[in-house]
Amino acid sequence: MSRLPRLAGVTAAVLALGLLTTAPAAGGEPTVSDPRVVAHFDFAKGQTPENIALEPDGSADLTFFFARKVVNVTREGIKRSIATLPAVANPDTPVIGAAVVTGIARAYDGTLYVNYATGTRKTGIWRIARDGSAPRQIAKLPSDGFPNGLALDERRGVLYSADSVRGTVWRVPIKDGKPEAWATGPELEPGTGPDAAGVGVNGLRFHHNAVWVSNSDAGTLLRIPVRENGSAGAIRTKATGLTGIDDFGFAERHRDTVLAALVTANQVVRVRPNGTHAVVLTGDDGLSNPTAVAVRGRTAYVTSAAYFTQEDPNLLLARVHQRARG
Repeated sequence: MSRLPRLAGVTAAVLALGLLTTAPAAGGEPTVSDPRVVAHFDFAKGQTPENIALEPDGSADLTFFFARKVVNVTREGIKRSIATLPAVANPDTPVIGAAVVTGIARAYDGTLYVNYATGTRKTGIWRIARDGSAPRQIAKLPSDGFPNGLALDERRGVLYSADSVRGTVWRVPIKDGKPEAWATGPELEPGTGPDAAGVGVNGLRFHHNAVWVSNSDAGTLLRIPVRENGSAGAIRTKATGLTGIDDFGFAERHRDTVLAALVTANQVVRVRPNGTHAVVLTGDDGLSNPTAVAVRGRTAYVTSAAYFTQEDPNLLLARVHQRARG
């Protein structure tokens, strides 16, 4: 039986509510314009794009949350299947119930790594090689956890995985796949109030020798520095009041400026280094519950999974450029 009729209910449980504060655009900061949807997907088939990794040719590798697939989409919208994660008998993923593919990271040699949450021993990080062979599990993570955002520090040879229900960032060496609870703390944990969805740390990016994460229940963006010995530094809050924050990307020409997907608010916001933020894309631009943002040069890629609208999951591209100082 298809799990798709449950989409609205289960996704409501994995997202948090908060307050959105905005501020006028300042001179010299990045702006987003010319949004265009380049690919549409089939919601009824579970083609709900959750996360993004970019290829050197400008195409995007996307995870399909409920379909358990990884697909490549060109800038012109041409789609190609890359891999399907194996089906799991009686999945029991916390919060969701279904087996789902979440975060994705790409190595320089083209190897892809994805998080697979199942509620079974198959929960963990899986490798997708360039040779077309079947995906292979390289790390087991707790079956009662929910691995979500994923990033690769290739210099150190480690992956970082955000566990949304255990409030943990796992550090996993690629060579041996042995996970270490790298960062924990109340800033990463799910909320406990009446409006909490039970989902804490969610999106994750490795940026300028730090692990940046979002906390969906708290509506926060956090930075965790990586010390010289590889251990986690103190967790610092970079922004608050981000409604339903999921994953995010960095505007490359602006050191710590973030473009974040607010899935419940149906918006993408620009988060400045000082923590203030402003809306740059909305449903009028083609968003349909955005889940992730990636930036390459002057192009922003935004996935929309349509978890709540249940209409038009898609991939949107937009131009990122610098506003002239007045």
